[in-house]
Amino acid sequence: MGNPFPLPPPSASADHGSLCEELRRQGRLEEALRHGRLAVALDPGSLGALYNLGLLLYDRLEIEQAILWERRAVRLAPLSAEPHFELAEALLLSGRLEEGWQEYEWRFRLPNVEPPVPPALLSAGRPEPRMQWDGKPGAGRLLLVADQGFGDVIQFARYIPLAERLRPGLVVACSPEMRPILRQMLDDERLHQEWDGLPEFECWCPLSGLPRLLGTGLATIPAPVPYLRADPDAAARWRKRLDGLLPRGMRRVGLVWAGRPTHGNDHNRSMPLRALAALSRLEQVALVSLQLGPPLAEIGDYFGKAPLVNLGPEIDDFDDTMAILQGLDRLVSVDTAVAHLAGAMGVPVSILLPFAPDWRWLLGRRDTPWYPTATLHRQTIPGRWDEAVQEVAATRSA
Repeated sequence: MGNPFPLPPPSASADHGSLCEELRRQGRLEEALRHGRLAVALDPGSLGALYNLGLLLYDRLEIEQAILWERRAVRLAPLSAEPHFELAEALLLSGRLEEGWQEYEWRFRLPNVEPPVPPALLSAGRPEPRMQWDGKPGAGRLLLVADQGFGDVIQFARYIPLAERLRPGLVVACSPEMRPILRQMLDDERLHQEWDGLPEFECWCPLSGLPRLLGTGLATIPAPVPYLRADPDAAARWRKRLDGLLPRGMRRVGLVWAGRPTHGNDHNRSMPLRALAALSRLEQVALVSLQLGPPLAEIGDYFGKAPLVNLGPEIDDFDDTMAILQGLDRLVSVDTAVAHLAGAMGVPVSILLPFAPDWRWLLGRRDTPWYPTATLHRQTIPGRWDEAVQEVAATRSA
């Protein structure tokens, strides 16, 4: 007699794993969980199944379970970058920063991620490549690389003075957009946009690697807010501009409802302008849009009670953004660079977060140790912004 309970074909686990990831991307988390568990049950030794299940559990905010499955994936394939990185994000979100920073170092080994410094530059003119900084003091010049997104650079810029104490005379490689931010930390001549123009350096470090090297834990996050400030003359010009556009006596609330569409998690972190309708009904409030890019077009469909001024087309750089923020009573923003900027300036900011937020916002908190003037408003159901927005509106009307 044949086996009445034949084993599933080898491809069955992979099929369930693929369905798990596809459904996760669609936000169908309950269905995804069923397929993710089946994939692992059918093949407990499948790296993809373990990794995808951990990723899904993060999105479901089942963080301890996500950590468990990503640890299993790491044990199975200790040289695979993806499970290390997802483990890092879950550890950091849960507040276990010290271990999380160690795993976070795997981010530059992810597929299709460029190294922070071109390898040819590290070995140019030397028998041995320039090494990544170990965090120790010394006389040799340190190169810091302003890596990752604009928000990351703004968040981690606070570490530059601390690194400067250990390595005086350090230089920073950054994009042109970040110059208005970083020149508040260093003299302009120490900021470089071209690899070819760098002075000689002994060692290097990504800006996002400084929290690990400096031993940052929840109780030791440096928060010398404000560590960024608007140019006083620019702030005065923008305040005068707003005075001419808005009725007197109204509270000025800035709005940013969408990030860059190229961001990997933009479909979760961004919202349409209409989702902020509760703010448009507030008494004695004037709304000021700092939104950039294609979402600006949504303003054409705005018919709320509160006046809305669109400054987006007039904003050229972060100098303008800082000057505008200086003249607001509060910013309401999704998780974008402008939210980080307001927090770094000490401007009151309400940050609207998706159900499974980025690691830096931790779990369940209304505050954040990174930005003392920020309050966090979280989705309670994936994809649903109404409760979080109503929460912001209630605090503004009180």
